[in-house]
Amino acid sequence: MKHILSISLGSSRRDSVAEVEVLGQRFMLERRGTDGSLERFATFMNQNDGVVDCLCVGGTNLGLYCAGRYYPFREIAAATRGVKRTPLVDGSGLKNSLERETLHRLQAGGQVDFARDNVLLTCGIDRFGMAEELDKMGANVVFGDVIFNLEIPIAIHTLRGLQRFGRTVLPFMVKIPFKWLYPTGEKQDLITPKFGRWYEWADLIAGDYHYIRRFMPDDLSGKSILTNTTTEEDVEQLRERGVKLLITTTPVIEGRSFATNVIEGMFVCLMDRKPEDITPNDYMELAQRLDWEPTIRDLTEATEGEVSS
Repeated sequence: MKHILSISLGSSRRDSVAEVEVLGQRFMLERRGTDGSLERFATFMNQNDGVVDCLCVGGTNLGLYCAGRYYPFREIAAATRGVKRTPLVDGSGLKNSLERETLHRLQAGGQVDFARDNVLLTCGIDRFGMAEELDKMGANVVFGDVIFNLEIPIAIHTLRGLQRFGRTVLPFMVKIPFKWLYPTGEKQDLITPKFGRWYEWADLIAGDYHYIRRFMPDDLSGKSILTNTTTEEDVEQLRERGVKLLITTTPVIEGRSFATNVIEGMFVCLMDRKPEDITPNDYMELAQRLDWEPTIRDLTEATEGEVSS
């Protein structure tokens, strides 16, 4: 059995273990939170190097892409420097492949009309593949990078504007403590309603679930949410707020949708190749072999129903 271990800066309350069989191969998918402790994060990484089959970075990124350039996070690079033998991924490979394709599947399936619907992408730099694809599709999109990272109510309306923002701030942002930019540890359990006008404006709210959850209002009636890494508790919170569709790019396993970093780790093991040698086309070819489809759940139904796009 292959062991995929995601070590997260997030809350340990969300820890889970699941087993799944894919293409005849058994996998153990494990998520282990460090409650925001970089020291524990680094310790777990070092302890499991050469022990598990793939290590995954959760609750953060190794770095961010913007306008064809890569910006590594200094803190995370230091914390993962000791990983030498085990493949290390952070989900960026799937963000650049499955998440792009998900948008086209939703358009073709009629769940979203990107020519008509308003889209709020909470952090376009984090979801760079989705941001670029939304621009190509001519979507009416607001990139919430300034809103959700800096808590300043300034919306970015174009990909060019997002790239300009990224080129300006990323050289500095990747050097500061990551917890200043993203909820870690117990902060992931807090919901502080804020910036309600943009939640209300949007028909589709997309991006990392912790960004969406962090400021979401009590009323999200009729909205569609495109995200991943949702637990049963998350699903109930969205149902109570009136969300219509919950769409995840990764499959639901044991009642939760695992993060892109975990599923990317599984893909890397299935291909038995170094992550740096795998292209977006490679990920999509494997996804097709797996008959992958986004998971779409209508939360207005009495029991959770799943349809495929």
